[in-house]
Amino acid sequence: MTPWPAPHVTAPVRGTVAVPGSKSVTNRALLLAALSGGPASVAGAPPTRDTALMVDALRALGVPVEVDGERVVIGPHEGLRGGGTVDCGLAGTVMRFVPPAAALADGPVGFDGDPRARERPMGTVLGALRALGASVTGDALPFTLHGTGGLPGGDVVIDASASSQFVSGLLLSGAHYDKGVTVHHDGEPVPSLPHIAMTVDMLRAAGVEIDDAEPNTWRVLPGPIAARDWVVEPDLSNASVFLAAAAVTGGRVTVAGWPEHSTQPGVAILSVLDQFGCSVQPGPDGMTVTGPDALTGVDVDLHDVGELTPTIAAVAALARTPSRLRGIAHLRGHETDRLAALATEITELGGDVTETPDGLEIRPRSLRGRPDRPWGAYADHRMATAGALIGLVVHGVEIDDVGCTSKTIPDFPGRWAALLAGRAG
Repeated sequence: MTPWPAPHVTAPVRGTVAVPGSKSVTNRALLLAALSGGPASVAGAPPTRDTALMVDALRALGVPVEVDGERVVIGPHEGLRGGGTVDCGLAGTVMRFVPPAAALADGPVGFDGDPRARERPMGTVLGALRALGASVTGDALPFTLHGTGGLPGGDVVIDASASSQFVSGLLLSGAHYDKGVTVHHDGEPVPSLPHIAMTVDMLRAAGVEIDDAEPNTWRVLPGPIAARDWVVEPDLSNASVFLAAAAVTGGRVTVAGWPEHSTQPGVAILSVLDQFGCSVQPGPDGMTVTGPDALTGVDVDLHDVGELTPTIAAVAALARTPSRLRGIAHLRGHETDRLAALATEITELGGDVTETPDGLEIRPRSLRGRPDRPWGAYADHRMATAGALIGLVVHGVEIDDVGCTSKTIPDFPGRWAALLAGRAG
């Protein structure tokens, strides 16, 4: 494919941008709507690949789904059907959330995905489903889940240190298991705990009884999942790269519709940008970040907000003092090995990056574009947007696959160009 020339600016970026809805909230809401039996709806669902993959997964399970722009309607139905195949693409929320639901189907359900998805860890959730009474053929994509119309459920012990999605996936469907489900985590700390908090809050909003008072243990009681209409707030992790545009150019960017309270991990970008030296100010128009004259490096533990790492690493590469990003060894198992990818790509631009056992150390260097070698996206949406962020300041950066941003941001190149032109919306 033809590399995309990342726009380069010579003046501070100023503007207001509206970002699409949260893909994390959307795919949880879609699954809960399907498990409720309908009718239910999800408003503000972003028209992204991850959303489309979840919609198609539900259809493969016999759920009637209609999509009208950013509104998705789940029709009434009598339960999940087997006999279909689910394409997970590269969506972690599909490959980890849908199998526990498919265990309730009345027949076999096949699962497969993109080549990289076949390398992502799945043994934990599949082993958990076996322990809860499911029959599964395979330990990674592709695999087949042999549904029998229900699942005994009960207690299960897992090691969720590789992904919080292992916990969330079991919780989302657990109310429909005969005994509910109690998930005990035994291992290194679970990454991205705010995502589990999001799952718990949404289950409670759907009338599910859940107890998370005990550390590393989550209990979902058996019972109904209420049909309701969900409204999705803006994706704050996607918003981070737009706010960071202000940080790296000394500009001023407002993200419209920033929620007053949110369980999204992306909200943590505000405190990190503050540490870089930015001014962070909520207001009636949204959340505004103003960049400093020069960025100061940071030392931050990103264990709970690992998805922000590519954006933060890009900002750190443009700071005047060193940065240390910690607590993110689990990123080696994401869409790509994000630590190795970031170290490689920043180094190729002349940067000075060292991989540590649990993160990255980034030291200031003068960066330059490589006309002979585009920035590698690794089919990873956040790697692509990190390259675009660096390209604002470093002339001549090209991205080898900006199209992969469609995973979570519809028309990222157009939205990026609109912000830089001062007409984002």
